[in-house]
Amino acid sequence: MTVTIKKSKASGTIAAPPSKSAAHRALICGALSCGSKIENIEYSNDILATLDCLTALGAKVEKCGNTITLGELNPYSSESAILDCRESGSTLRFMIPLCMLSGKKITLTGSERLFARNLTIYEEVAKQNGILFEKGKDSLTVCGKLQSGNYKVAGNISSQFISGLLFALPLLNGDSTLEITGEYESEPYVDLTLKALNDFGIVIEKQDRVYKIKGNQKYAAQNMTVEGDYSNAAFLDGFNLLGGAVTVTGLDSNSLQGDKIYKQMYDGLKDGEKQFDLSQCPDLAPVMFALSAVYGGAHFTGTKRLKIKESDRAAVMAQELYKFGIKVDVNDNDVTVYGGELKTPTEILCGHNDHRIVMALSLLCTLTGGSINEAESVAKSYPDFFSKIKSLGIVVENES
Repeated sequence: MTVTIKKSKASGTIAAPPSKSAAHRALICGALSCGSKIENIEYSNDILATLDCLTALGAKVEKCGNTITLGELNPYSSESAILDCRESGSTLRFMIPLCMLSGKKITLTGSERLFARNLTIYEEVAKQNGILFEKGKDSLTVCGKLQSGNYKVAGNISSQFISGLLFALPLLNGDSTLEITGEYESEPYVDLTLKALNDFGIVIEKQDRVYKIKGNQKYAAQNMTVEGDYSNAAFLDGFNLLGGAVTVTGLDSNSLQGDKIYKQMYDGLKDGEKQFDLSQCPDLAPVMFALSAVYGGAHFTGTKRLKIKESDRAAVMAQELYKFGIKVDVNDNDVTVYGGELKTPTEILCGHNDHRIVMALSLLCTLTGGSINEAESVAKSYPDFFSKIKSLGIVVENES
């Protein structure tokens, strides 16, 4: 799908969409608890992937509007299941340890881009436990039982590996430890996992960089509401840096979401700040690159992991910002966006099948006008993004 966005300004009040990060965690904990009710669900492609995988593992999933009731998942009884993770990295990495609980042969499938992303940590865990770990270009098959024990995980690859193990290890017979080695990036996402686990009755003790996990724990059923999403609210609030007047509601000021820091970053941009560290909030990179182009440029560190997202986000944003007349230098772990006059693109912008790239480019198009292809990729996290910004006065035309 190609969308064309005309020069226009956003104005009005809009609710932040539900947090995808919080929803993944609540749905998994809810399924393991049997009988939980989760409200305020946005049926994005990533959340649908998690729901499909839970169903494949035997969970009963009942939908009623934006409320889901879950039950009957016994991860130890799953056998010969096929789990379609679509393009959801969170789904894949959260599900793999659960698939290692039954000892049965289970296959996870998805896009080639998804399985091109790093899974070495789980491969090492599988080797440690004598578990089959057979990876194809668009699939992974595991067979064997995860055992309690002492595990070490590098903290600079993806926090999703840590979260995935934290979901599964409390269910094992013995006690376990999970030690984080090296630089610890995206730790706020693990804090979200710990909160979800605690909400559902799972107790994990943290001492420095070691998580101590008692075995034989049970998930307790809960009724809960998914909080608003700071990651996607950043795009809505971004209009205010472009002359708009948008009020975003539904955000919890006490949230543990790491992307809450976008508010400080936006204040920094407006105050002329030129240095930003993205190591703890990589999902903010596309919108920060886009907005910094309007504010005279900036230098960003902690960008190494952008290569392993839905697209190589630093590289593709450099390509697309060039179409606006903005120069970008991309290095291994830092990015420099240079200031310059923002020009109207003379060619169609590419969304690179990446929801955050499309939404970031959409902000700039409200200043210059422009067309973006692969715009349907917003469905990964924010299916009604374009209808929502239209309600704020942004002129959006769907071409195909």
